[in-house]
Amino acid sequence: MTLTLGELCAGYGGLGKAAETVLGAELKWYSEFDAAPSKVMAHHWPGVPNLGDMTQVNWADVPRVDVLSGGTPCQDLSQAGRRKGMTDGTRSNLWVQMREAIATIQPTWVVWENVRGAYSAKANSDLEQCPGCVGDTGDGIVAMRALGRVLGDLEDLGFDSEWRGLRAADVGAPHGRFRVFILARRRST
Repeated sequence: MTLTLGELCAGYGGLGKAAETVLGAELKWYSEFDAAPSKVMAHHWPGVPNLGDMTQVNWADVPRVDVLSGGTPCQDLSQAGRRKGMTDGTRSNLWVQMREAIATIQPTWVVWENVRGAYSAKANSDLEQCPGCVGDTGDGIVAMRALGRVLGDLEDLGFDSEWRGLRAADVGAPHGRFRVFILARRRST
């Protein structure tokens, strides 16, 4: 049986292509709002529906898939950005939309990708009883980080997760671009 795949924040489709290859999945739909990557996706996956802006999708109306992949925006997590974190009003907080899609669609597998800054960028979350209080050091330093928020949300949604950081050079590319990957599987009930 071939697994089905949905991809959020699809970009040019790299993460989805990896999920197709590694998990033997077939892309059934994707969500990408930007015109240029949407054109690339339409070229490589003709006839596969683009749901458009993920903030406007009613996930209850979307066909269920076995695998949901996404690389939510990194600008607010990246060392090259302003480091606003995964907090209200940031692009990186589009994770909230991905989390909602996961909760509604109930895939078996989730694949998430982001920059090294996910290890250190601040985040706020429903995991905390007050913003910044999980592991608060008392000196105003926030201990909740973006990667911890994503892992905590996946746990709350019933997933067991593993994560790794890899440089592109670790898999043969001629550069060191570092990425964090999460592979999460729904727990048996």
